[in-house]
Amino acid sequence: MRRWPVLTAALALAAAALGIVGPPPATALQPPVGITAGNLPTYQTNGIVWAMAQSGGDVFAGGTFSTIRPPGAAAGTSETAAGNFASFNAATGQPAGCQPAFTVGSNNATVRALAVSPDGKTLYAGGFFGSAGGTGVSSLAAIDLATCAVSTTFRPAVSGTVRTIVATDDAVYFGGDVTSVDGTTRHRYAAVSAANGALLPWAPDVDNPGRALALTPNGKDAILGGDFNTVDGADSHSLAVVDATTGGTLVKAYPTGFFDAASVTKTIYVDPASNSFYTGNEGTGGGVFDGRARFSLTDFSQVWRDNCLGATQTVAVYQSVLYSGSHAHDCSSMGEYPNSVRKHLLAEPVGDPHLVSWFPDTNDGIGEQIGPRVMSFSSVGSTEYLWVGGEFTTVNGTAQQGLTRFPSSPDTTAPSLPQTSVTSINPKSVKVSWQSSLDLDDSLLTYRVYRNGSTTPIYTTTGSSLPWVRPQITFTDTDVTPGVKYTYRVSASDGTNTTALSPNASATVPTSAEAYPTKVLADGATLYWRYDAASGSYTADSSASDDSGVSVGGPVHGVTPGAVPGSKAYTFNGTSQWTYSDRQHPQPKQYSVEAWFKTTTTKGGKIIGFGNDPTQTSVHYDKHIYMLNSGQLVFGINSPKVQTITTSAKYNNGVWHHVVATEGTGGSKLYVDGVLKGSNTAMTGSEAYAGYWRVGGDNLNGWPTRPTSDDLAGSIDEAAVYPTVLTAAQVASHYALRTAG
Repeated sequence: MRRWPVLTAALALAAAALGIVGPPPATALQPPVGITAGNLPTYQTNGIVWAMAQSGGDVFAGGTFSTIRPPGAAAGTSETAAGNFASFNAATGQPAGCQPAFTVGSNNATVRALAVSPDGKTLYAGGFFGSAGGTGVSSLAAIDLATCAVSTTFRPAVSGTVRTIVATDDAVYFGGDVTSVDGTTRHRYAAVSAANGALLPWAPDVDNPGRALALTPNGKDAILGGDFNTVDGADSHSLAVVDATTGGTLVKAYPTGFFDAASVTKTIYVDPASNSFYTGNEGTGGGVFDGRARFSLTDFSQVWRDNCLGATQTVAVYQSVLYSGSHAHDCSSMGEYPNSVRKHLLAEPVGDPHLVSWFPDTNDGIGEQIGPRVMSFSSVGSTEYLWVGGEFTTVNGTAQQGLTRFPSSPDTTAPSLPQTSVTSINPKSVKVSWQSSLDLDDSLLTYRVYRNGSTTPIYTTTGSSLPWVRPQITFTDTDVTPGVKYTYRVSASDGTNTTALSPNASATVPTSAEAYPTKVLADGATLYWRYDAASGSYTADSSASDDSGVSVGGPVHGVTPGAVPGSKAYTFNGTSQWTYSDRQHPQPKQYSVEAWFKTTTTKGGKIIGFGNDPTQTSVHYDKHIYMLNSGQLVFGINSPKVQTITTSAKYNNGVWHHVVATEGTGGSKLYVDGVLKGSNTAMTGSEAYAGYWRVGGDNLNGWPTRPTSDDLAGSIDEAAVYPTVLTAAQVASHYALRTAG
């Protein structure tokens, strides 16, 4: 997994002393990103946008929709009729003048492809329709952009839905489900004269529908993408290059196996600046190619491929960055995030396929629930606008259907407000920790810490974060006095936009060290979640490792009394709430896991464990303690067979219990309430996988006496993980401190 740096002020000073150049200061857009992630107000559609093109400061959108409405208007309100097509001012997002309706007698018309002639004067539209602006046509039409008149001389009779178009000065190439043009058989692709729509000789023989089409910059070759398996009689699955004159010469084949048999090329984008073309693919089935690939325009060979999973529908290049629309859910293969919540808009440098800091998002939306379907860049003055169309109904968490747009500047969106934790367990210091903020177009942010209402920060640092990795950052204030209460607030800035100060968070410095947390830290905990927060998803780590957690589903906070003096706890519902470590961990070879729990459940559930997925049900999972329906406790590892230790006693009696499990070279042990309840010297070598510590629930499928629930309904407190095997004396001392001050 790609690691993103966190640079503290202390490290920056040390680096400067050594003559090492640190990271650049936070900036509103982090290079090479050139488009902001803040979406602008834009008109909406009531259906799916499948196609886009642009010319002269206008953006054209085609699809399957019958109305448009202003930004912010709810579906069914303030609507204006539209016939599967609409034009918009690229800079304002408002409707523009040309609005012909595309219809068909069966009332299932759709516009699936749009392209503008090189001179910018003619818009070509393809899809399935019988009329454009009242003029009879057959799934392909030409519109004069100066007058918005539909051509009466360009009217080829196309049989089958047109899904892709490329226009040159003298020809219009198109593809899709096409079976004939003007009564002449064509096999998915065809070309007609731009002057009068007369059929041209170009006729590649493709066995299944075409989805994408592009011409090389010199106009000699055509790049085809789609569902096909053969081109001109040869094995070429999903992608092929043919000559642009007759289509009968297969210039480059990509035999089945180059792309998975269930992978379909949905989009092709030619970028002369990088001497490359780029594809986006949609795969069906687990692990099937779903990402993006770059190919040389010199010999059409592949330059790179990213295997991020999630049905890529559209790609476009701006300033050497490839932007894409998909529903990417697993990019672990390229060193990014594991299988988790879908992300629909991504960016990566054309020279190095890794994700950069650009993460605006849509939802899946309607239809096939893909999200974005198409992108188009449009320049107005000095500003570039990235328009995105599709079937989404929200953008960046706010209702917005079918269309959205993002400018190159200005960036006016501040990072998210820092979530903070302030604690003091000894007379010498206060620990101020916070979850790094999220900025959708800048991962590197500057943080400032303020104390006791001062307007001057007492600490400034920088740190990086991503939507799936929000590292904890910590400042330890040692200029404190025992018995005095201190209050802190934190701000985050991208260099241009700064958040408000976080809410006040306070701690009173004790006159003597708190016994229980001091002992846990002294015994070497590298993850220590005390569950003392009053609200929020951020679960602070009290250890020196800054290994914070994220609590999912909103467990009840502030539960009192907690398991140890002065503590609070979280209560989990047993169905949809758990905490996972923000950081991914390699397989621990020796370790101890510890937690306090209180429950009366008769459905069992996992208390603490290790799994390969933070936000969804893990596929690999062990190193866990779980409760049976009876209230008995089980510790288990997969080594490679399942091995467990089970208590005879039951612990679902509604009082706080302390549980510790260890694994090391000497085997495994299970302790409850300070007492060893079972051990197995042969129980070593847990399953090898990178994963996340999870508290409150995860998969238990296949484990002995699997309880009714995989998740625990009950309260949990003071969860800790150690990189060593705790001794029996250490475990007993932890339990004994449950009543210590």
